[in-house]
Amino acid sequence: MQDLKITLVETEQFWEYKSANFNNYSRLLTGLETDLVLLPEMFQTGFTMNSEQNAEPFECSESIQWLMEKSAELGAAIYTSLIVKDGQNFHNRGVFVKPNGEVEYYDKRKLFTLAGEDKYYKEGNTEKIVNYKGWKFNLQICYDLRFPENVRNRINEDNAPAYDVILYVANWPERRIGHWSYLLPARAIENQCYVAAVNRIGKDENQLDYNGQSVIIDPNGNTLSAFSILHNQAHTFVIKQSYLTEIREKLPFLRDRTLEF
Repeated sequence: MQDLKITLVETEQFWEYKSANFNNYSRLLTGLETDLVLLPEMFQTGFTMNSEQNAEPFECSESIQWLMEKSAELGAAIYTSLIVKDGQNFHNRGVFVKPNGEVEYYDKRKLFTLAGEDKYYKEGNTEKIVNYKGWKFNLQICYDLRFPENVRNRINEDNAPAYDVILYVANWPERRIGHWSYLLPARAIENQCYVAAVNRIGKDENQLDYNGQSVIIDPNGNTLSAFSILHNQAHTFVIKQSYLTEIREKLPFLRDRTLEF
């Protein structure tokens, strides 16, 4: 497992305007040297409940094809979410796209009932851990953050933790940004892992304001990176395998965890 460069793309989103969002991301991604890119939740539409109008069939999604092309171009993986139709159901689906064209996915398990997300989307029911460059990533989306039971790390049969990094992609409004700021370090500390979380900025069609606060947290709960100004930007940071190993060896708390109650 090598040190890993993670790029957080904190940007405004054009409401239900896919081509404009593609153009904006293309501009922000140009020339990046990185291993993994995080784009906000529902990256090419914004957080909309207009599922039927904005969904794409998962098997032939033009947006996933765009992500695959960008991933290959950058030589880096990309994680984000989008609206897909799979069978008769609509999902807020996280997709982890690798440069070799492989796509792994996670369906958001905790739907945001306050906005009626549960009325328009089908929830997922399984954890998704992705292996990439020797690291193990637990895929999460926005509201999942409030539910620690979704990401309880544990020691597997190989005597190693189940994952190393939690990835959150979000549309988390400014009015509740304090919760975001407290919960992200908590997830890192309790699971002895890195947390990388990207949030949008700007105002959406529902007149909700977003102020970003995209961040990377280390396994000890310290802020490795944070965005301090509100404008479209992509920042790249390095997470270190040696530090993760050091924390887990010095403080082997995961071995004392009870997984069933």
